[in-house]
Amino acid sequence: MIEFLGEWYWWIKAGHVVSVIAWMAGLFYLPRLYVYHVEEVEAGSKTDLMFQTMERRLLRAIIGPASVATWVFGLCLVFTPGIVDWTMVWPWTKAASVLGMTWFQHWLGWRRKDFVAGSNRITGRQYRMMNEVPTLLMFVIVASVIVKF
Repeated sequence: MIEFLGEWYWWIKAGHVVSVIAWMAGLFYLPRLYVYHVEEVEAGSKTDLMFQTMERRLLRAIIGPASVATWVFGLCLVFTPGIVDWTMVWPWTKAASVLGMTWFQHWLGWRRKDFVAGSNRITGRQYRMMNEVPTLLMFVIVASVIVKF
């Protein structure tokens, strides 16, 4: 049943890499939009509505689909026979980091709802600090897959 995964391995892997790049681009950009939104935009202004539109579209048109594709392609790789050795540490650190990345995406979505409701309480500095989360998780993921510790 899953033999086709081996036959399509390189295409699945390519899809996974492209999806990850798109997902990461969005996760890097959205917190930066939030920094500008909180520091430069007056609540209720036309610019506020423009930022809300940009943030919503980034989440729904890029980050959301890219994360789903990343998960689908990634799970296909996990179920491809002979690819993942679950007795090693690296698949577990990668899995934990991907779950962390997914949590971060949802956290960004919750923060967008705060902007829409006019109830954002997070400062630009805090958004800048949170913008480092995907970088740290990306490092763990790449090190896990490449070094396979």
